[in-house]
Amino acid sequence: MAGDSKRTLIPGSGPLARVPAPAVFLLVLLLFGLGVWLRGAVGAALLGVLALGGGVLLATTWRFLDPRGRVLRVLVLGVVVFIAVSVL
Repeated sequence: MAGDSKRTLIPGSGPLARVPAPAVFLLVLLLFGLGVWLRGAVGAALLGVLALGGGVLLATTWRFLDPRGRVLRVLVLGVVVFIAVSVL
């Protein structure tokens, strides 16, 4: 199972199931890059949108994650929030 990169982590047919993974990756990369590059209130707002989206996804998937996955995702969310505050 660990080597099966094609398996669905959380099965479902919600609206995010139809979004291609490369598009999501590029959107996150774009928001993060613009947030860090623009700095100030606009950059912090973009990073805040990214953190809010990550927080919503984390809250939605919390019960499906193992403890290590939870810790890792909370740490990443904390880093994004820290960067958002630091660009102000």
